[in-house]
Amino acid sequence: MDVIIQIIASGLTLGAMYAVATIGLSLVYGSLNMLNMAHGALLTLGGYICYATITHLGLHPALALIAAALVCAFAGLIIYVFATLPLLRAENFETNIFIATIGIVAIIENLMLKSFGPYPIPQPLGISGQVVIGNVHIPVQNILILVTALILMAAVAFLLQKTRAGRAIRATSMHRYAQVLALSGALAAVSGVMISSIATLTPVMGGDPMLKAFIVCVVAGLGNVYGAVVAAIALGVLEAATQYVFGVRWSFATLLLIVILVLIWRPYGLFGRQQVVRL
Repeated sequence: MDVIIQIIASGLTLGAMYAVATIGLSLVYGSLNMLNMAHGALLTLGGYICYATITHLGLHPALALIAAALVCAFAGLIIYVFATLPLLRAENFETNIFIATIGIVAIIENLMLKSFGPYPIPQPLGISGQVVIGNVHIPVQNILILVTALILMAAVAFLLQKTRAGRAIRATSMHRYAQVLALSGALAAVSGVMISSIATLTPVMGGDPMLKAFIVCVVAGLGNVYGAVVAAIALGVLEAATQYVFGVRWSFATLLLIVILVLIWRPYGLFGRQQVVRL
């Protein structure tokens, strides 16, 4: 029973972080048919902004998190104005924006490298303490990550279904694209703070979460936001179980195996449709 509790606790933490990272990526793809390769770099930017505002400006951690979200939302708008909008009506938009956002990744990573150096930095945002369930000690930080992720997912669901902005995002008007990229950037920032709070900050830390968010999107079905949340939680638990049974080095291989099986069985994803439907 203790093993099961440990796997579920670790899996929910991983799944929560993957879900927040994946929602933004899936929103952008569902709205613009655009694979934003800079999503992981925005995650990195958010983590460093939170770090800088706490250590250099002395802001409260909650305000630092908000600042990181606002900066990355603004970065999302910049991507829209200078990359997405000029390419949107051109031929081969999907390929061109894919390449353009890879270039944006290099810019952001080099800015972080020049500003903060190449060495890992601990994220000052965190809560000490543990909750004991049976013989399992669960860090309060992990519980905070899970609760924050659940609140964000509920907020995004409410935004999409119940608000005028959400209806605009799901409509066909052009101005929704800027809103989607801004929202995606803010979610990436929160995800970056979550991940760095239990790991460390590095200029290339966004690469692994970006890859796993893409895996979740493929499994769920590209552009399916709600399916992405379910897939993220499930894959997080699966990864935690794999790490416990077979070791850490097998976890990523297991995720890739799941992707291959899903693509063979349902090429459009577990929750996707054969024909892409915009949000």
